[in-house]
Amino acid sequence: MIDLRTDLAGMALPNPVMTASGCAANGKELHRFFPVSELGAFVTKTVMAEPRAGRGTPRMAETSSGMLNSIGLQGPGITAFLDKDLTWLHEVNARVLVSIAGNTAEEFGEVAERLAAHPAFAAAVGVEVNISCPNVANRGLVFACDPVSSERVVRIVREKLPPGTSVFAKLTPDVTDIVSVAEAALRAGADGLTMINTLLGMVIDTDLLRPQLAGVTGGLSGPAVRPVAVRALWQVTAAMRAGRLPWAPLIGVGGVRTGRDALELVAAGASAVQVGTATFNDPSRPRRVVDELEAEITRHGFTRFADVVGIAHERTAS
Repeated sequence: MIDLRTDLAGMALPNPVMTASGCAANGKELHRFFPVSELGAFVTKTVMAEPRAGRGTPRMAETSSGMLNSIGLQGPGITAFLDKDLTWLHEVNARVLVSIAGNTAEEFGEVAERLAAHPAFAAAVGVEVNISCPNVANRGLVFACDPVSSERVVRIVREKLPPGTSVFAKLTPDVTDIVSVAEAALRAGADGLTMINTLLGMVIDTDLLRPQLAGVTGGLSGPAVRPVAVRALWQVTAAMRAGRLPWAPLIGVGGVRTGRDALELVAAGASAVQVGTATFNDPSRPRRVVDELEAEITRHGFTRFADVVGIAHERTAS
């Protein structure tokens, strides 16, 4: 038997596999295929203060090795999310990592405050701060592209949540130096980091000779981004091992379809992994990754998941 338990800054999980935000709605749809309580944690679709209709259609486009999405953070708003979605997740005993966002740093704080005040917050094992969403107050950039903006958002959220709540900042790979952004988020009070969000991409319809997405650009996800996720995890873990960053747990996300894919992110430094785009093709995929990752750990002769986290840093080719 393999010990799959993982501890993410006090967020104790029975296994390290989660959904990725936005790829499984808020749980009910996925629950038809397997009990969502069997996952280490269920990550909700990013919720904002008010309901959002999202962007115009078409919103999604396939690529040869993944897909682009331009949903625009469509959602019901924090009130409906708390009363319906989070309450339901609490009823089915799911461990929930709640993904939050805001158009401004202050809105992030408002969402966090309202979340913490609701009885269903008892289901939350932590909060994922999606600082890689569009920053409307800053010309459509993203908070996570700037260390100063990242620090401000995380600091505000940290202040609005009860002490002991695990806070994970979700970072974008679309930066020159992800270590500097990681440093800012950790300095502001983040307990850990989720890496990575989608990469900014674009598809041209070669029949109509125009952008295929109504929003022109979108977030690239799927197998194509996994090497980028591995690189980001490696760089931040290496900075921690070198003493340039304080030690903090990392959640790896990007192109995970199988247990072997998950193992690659874990070996680079992830203490948990999220399964996203693969869920669209196979809704049972997150649960199957749990078993496949266990088999991979067994194949390598380990008995504890924790012993594999970051192991590639100890085996760098000379």
